[in-house]
Amino acid sequence: MCRHGDQVPVFVRIPADLACEGRVKYREMMIDRCIAPIVKAMQFHGIHMRGSCCGHGQGPGKIDLEDGRTLTIHASDEATRQ
Repeated sequence: MCRHGDQVPVFVRIPADLACEGRVKYREMMIDRCIAPIVKAMQFHGIHMRGSCCGHGQGPGKIDLEDGRTLTIHASDEATRQ
């Protein structure tokens, strides 16, 4: 996982309830570098999200999906311990 503040720009969909205009929009947002490839792939395939964080070594990362589910991201060594 990357350190807090290690982010890259990714073009993402902003849900209407999170957009100040009250409608869906698309814009470049800063995403944690280590999960940016996952976020880009999800956006490309139309899997919409509300937010993300890699956990910054303090715990598992997560991607909150627009439909209310949450994807949990474990480092490879964390996943084998559970």
